[in-house]
Amino acid sequence: MAGLAAAVRLAGAGVAVVLHEAAPQAGGRCRSYFDASLGCRIDNGNHLLLSGNRSTMRYLAAVGAMDRLTGPAEAAFPFLDLATGERWVLRPGPGVLPWWVFDRARRVPGTRARDYLAALRLRVARPDQVVSDVLDRQAPLFRRFWQPLTVAALNTQAREASAAMLARVMAETFAKGGAACRPLVPKEGLSEALVDPALAYLEARGVTVRFAARLRAVALGDGAATALGFETGSEPLGADEALLLAVPAPVAARLVPGLVAPEAFRAIVNAHYRVAVPDDRPLFVGIIGGTAEWVFRKREVLSVTVSAADRLVDSPADELGLRLWRDVEQAYALPPQPMPPAQIVKERRATFAATPAALARRPPPRTRWRNLVLAGDWTGTGLPATIEGAVRSGQAAADLLLA
Repeated sequence: MAGLAAAVRLAGAGVAVVLHEAAPQAGGRCRSYFDASLGCRIDNGNHLLLSGNRSTMRYLAAVGAMDRLTGPAEAAFPFLDLATGERWVLRPGPGVLPWWVFDRARRVPGTRARDYLAALRLRVARPDQVVSDVLDRQAPLFRRFWQPLTVAALNTQAREASAAMLARVMAETFAKGGAACRPLVPKEGLSEALVDPALAYLEARGVTVRFAARLRAVALGDGAATALGFETGSEPLGADEALLLAVPAPVAARLVPGLVAPEAFRAIVNAHYRVAVPDDRPLFVGIIGGTAEWVFRKREVLSVTVSAADRLVDSPADELGLRLWRDVEQAYALPPQPMPPAQIVKERRATFAATPAALARRPPPRTRWRNLVLAGDWTGTGLPATIEGAVRSGQAAADLLLA
């Protein structure tokens, strides 16, 4: 997504762009594909966008894809607590002033209006503090809101996740009121909403996209990148050309001498169940106290996400399918047996670990080589590794080149 966002920004400004993609398809960790075992298209993972994701909204508007997302008319987050059986919907009010916390029907059950003042502590968190240092771990709001929000947004447990990074997420979404945190999901799939429109936009502007073109080396000398090394050979960079490098952190560290980048990563496990669910059921449900964390209702599947899932990534797929299905069938009130056909997708190094140590290892887009800039959700955006972070990094790197 970082590379696509950068290419869209540059092509829109009239710059000649050649986009090299290592994989046979675009989108990276944000894409859709046909799964033969389920007999339908699925997304490789689940991504919940929020209306306050300004960089992603700008990207979608540029490629004409704003109508490819859907969501509730207002900010609404359905939850189920498996320990108590309680269901509720968190409904932040539309305005910036959080009057909604005084409405018991809008807030988390078992919490008081003053409990939400804890969010102010995040704003003054030190760079070395983790979420559980700043917020009360014994409070009901921690278990039912702060912990699931931290894990979902940062892909890191609250006991090790950067409080400053969570504060940045809050500042751009919930702190701006419900108008900035209305949840949005693709109407069809991630590729249909976020990737295919960008490729069409680039093609219409004469951008060359080369798939299965894995970058093996970058020749660097005299203060500039001078050539790109691919498996098929070397391509020189002209004096008026630049390289925008949008690759995973370990690849960038291998290609760019002396680059300091995040070194620790966290896993994500997704489960996709081929099952028909009525359209009047929620688009997604957050689960408290289970193995599954978020369940999304999609075209022909119910799709589960478990973030910070290193504890599960080595479990057999059959075992995970049964374990997660127990949570899914409760979330959507489905018969427990038989379990529908399932596909388990594991990403062992899905995102960088959003710890305080990672903050110090996230590089800016500019490098010491005048024609080489970096992009990727792991660069210094201040945001965690999300679609918004990836898109913003690509746009920032492109803006550097345009300047």
